[in-house]
Amino acid sequence: MSVHELKRPLAVEWPAELLGNLPKALEQLQHWAQITPLHTALRHKRLGQWHAWRWIDALRDVERLADGLRQQGFSEQSRLALSGAFEPNLLLLALAAQSIGGQVLTLADDLEPDAVQQQLWRIRPTHVYAPGRQHRHWASFNPLDFAQLLGPVDPAQHLTRWWQPSGETALWSEEGTHWRGGLTVVLEQWLNSGHGLAFPESLASAQRDRREVAPTGLLLSATCLQLLADEIESRLAPHGTWRRRLCEWAIAHPQSGLRRLLKNRVRKLLGFQRLAYIWQPLKATASPTWLAEFKRDIA
Repeated sequence: MSVHELKRPLAVEWPAELLGNLPKALEQLQHWAQITPLHTALRHKRLGQWHAWRWIDALRDVERLADGLRQQGFSEQSRLALSGAFEPNLLLLALAAQSIGGQVLTLADDLEPDAVQQQLWRIRPTHVYAPGRQHRHWASFNPLDFAQLLGPVDPAQHLTRWWQPSGETALWSEEGTHWRGGLTVVLEQWLNSGHGLAFPESLASAQRDRREVAPTGLLLSATCLQLLADEIESRLAPHGTWRRRLCEWAIAHPQSGLRRLLKNRVRKLLGFQRLAYIWQPLKATASPTWLAEFKRDIA
């Protein structure tokens, strides 16, 4: 692909998406690495164990990844396509590519192979990062090896070191590039707040992993919030039974002790014991009943 082709305006349509320009991202990362270098910035469960990155670790990794990208020919004229679950590697790689000045795009991670091929040939990335996606279409576009980009790392740097001080904040995301606009939301909320950001090992283990973290904030799409509401619904007594009527009565009477008891039970079930913040877009649709209750408590 020629430089002239890359400089032409890129017509991007969903399920592909151009990551919005985050001009202060590296500056914000440097800020937190300077004032809270040893605080936890990222957490991710891998092979059943929690791993943590301090803010200073995150900054160093972005710098190392940027060097690795340059060695792979990535420049201001390059275009990186990302697809997969949100997790530290994907976020740090996006920041590294933006720090160089190249374009970063996401491609929904729930597409069929034929749709992937069509989208890749339309956006024509110079580099791709799609962990776990092995079909041949990705191999045609210079797939990146994260470990190779990062280079040799001090074994002490990323040892499993999971701890959770009682007062520590933790944003939570269990999404991926299928969330339209999601990567921008996650990066902005994380870097603007300076709070730690945690990810489950997989969608299948998200509920269990969320209970272990007990996040203070949720960064979830409307679709995922609805899935949580459906999860609550599936665990309540069936409609028409006396137990269900009792639950509905309790919700309708804010001062009842039973209402507090039920809400605390649901909080614990979902890992929301410490929940203090739920991200939603400015024009949000009405929240499901239980989530509306949690937001009322937060307010």
